[in-house]
Amino acid sequence: MVQRLHLVFGGELVNPSSTQFADPGKIDIVGMFPDYASAYDAWKNAAQRTVDDAHARYFIAHIHRLRDEETEASPTEELG
Repeated sequence: MVQRLHLVFGGELVNPSSTQFADPGKIDIVGMFPDYASAYDAWKNAAQRTVDDAHARYFIAHIHRLRDEETEASPTEELG
């Protein structure tokens, strides 16, 4: 079975219409999840906790997309 990891994180943005964090050192790492459904539930919980703060926003990162095991060299390996 293929594991498709997802990371849920968020925090205060510089501007509500951007995705730039005001202070990257204060990013809230909600956690790593083994599937999209559980990541979505965690994202929804975090987003609802901060619903009154227009500058707070949470995201789901598809960690499994960062590395493609089918290709000889993934884009992340080319950076090093």
